[in-house]
Amino acid sequence: MNLHPKSPHHTHPDAEHDHGNEHKEQDDHTHAHDHAHNSPHGHSHGTGIWGWINTFFHLHGHSKQQLQRAADSALADSAEGIRTVWLALGALGVTTILQIGIVYLSGSVALFADTVHNLGDTLNSIPLLIAFYLARRVATRRYTYGFGKAEDVAGIFIVISIAVSAGVGLWQSFAKLINPEPMTNLGWVAAAAVIGFLGNEAVALLQIRVGRKIGSAAMVADGLHARTDGMTSLAVLIAVIGTYFGFPIIDPIIGLLIGITILFITWDAMRTMWYRLMDAIDPEIVDQAEQIARDVPGVEAVHGTRIRWLGHRLQAELHIRVNEDLPTRESHKIAEQVRHALFHDQAHLSLVDVHVDPCGHSGEDPHILIGHHLSAMAHQTQHA
Repeated sequence: MNLHPKSPHHTHPDAEHDHGNEHKEQDDHTHAHDHAHNSPHGHSHGTGIWGWINTFFHLHGHSKQQLQRAADSALADSAEGIRTVWLALGALGVTTILQIGIVYLSGSVALFADTVHNLGDTLNSIPLLIAFYLARRVATRRYTYGFGKAEDVAGIFIVISIAVSAGVGLWQSFAKLINPEPMTNLGWVAAAAVIGFLGNEAVALLQIRVGRKIGSAAMVADGLHARTDGMTSLAVLIAVIGTYFGFPIIDPIIGLLIGITILFITWDAMRTMWYRLMDAIDPEIVDQAEQIARDVPGVEAVHGTRIRWLGHRLQAELHIRVNEDLPTRESHKIAEQVRHALFHDQAHLSLVDVHVDPCGHSGEDPHILIGHHLSAMAHQTQHA
């Protein structure tokens, strides 16, 4: 028996019964714990290009239920994510504009190439921005879990971008090591390097901090990307200093070291995104959730716990065992206490489904009806 409260569009088989009193407490509970958001729009976004724009940005009137989502912490996190990405785009844009000014004054071709590279990196935040806008949309009959996974898809592009940056940096460093080229306009190059480092590091600090706060692996990856660009600019500054003192070989050597460092950053970001895409979770989170559920009075055992990230929010499902002689209302109350405790413990949790199992002291198997299905699935899993 799944005791997760149903959204208004879900039709219960026993709809003719009056459950108004039973669920009144839930309906009046205005805490930000009701995160299901599974009701359909009930209206058309239109067709053609304008319809696509409406669908993407959700530009239309909202029902009362949709307006209530403004209090949802998941929506607040998306808003903070969007604000952070816009700030990052603005900071990187200013950095690029300053570098363009230096290119114009110095006439350096090398600086022009680096500025174009920084401009391209600035645009890498756009997939993340799109993902956060998508995550604000309510679930539909097709996307019943919502659009949170768009963040993880954006994370793939960001990880690829980090890998490309590492590859380009290593290639350029090897080329300079084999065919050294004297660095000119040292003062302008140093100025561009300082600006590039400060701009990218400021963005990295912002995105990594906010990404960890709201649980967005994609934003953390984008912040790491900004940090790699900042490290590259810092390497250029060190190379300028070395060239000024008569050691131009420092340029490609520092470039190689930075490239290797970026490879480690790429591996870490790639592993994190793999975990998100494969619904992996820190086992300690699972252990803690189960312990919290066991501590709820009336819960005899906990099993079948599953927790996953959906974008920057967590979703959980678990089975609890209770005394089978309890009335349905009391069993439901225990399940709600479990959900309430979990919501308070996990700040990123947006959905909890609790299935209640009878203890079975009567000797009757509560799962006899689907027992053969469970056995077949277990057999397939063992021999996969």
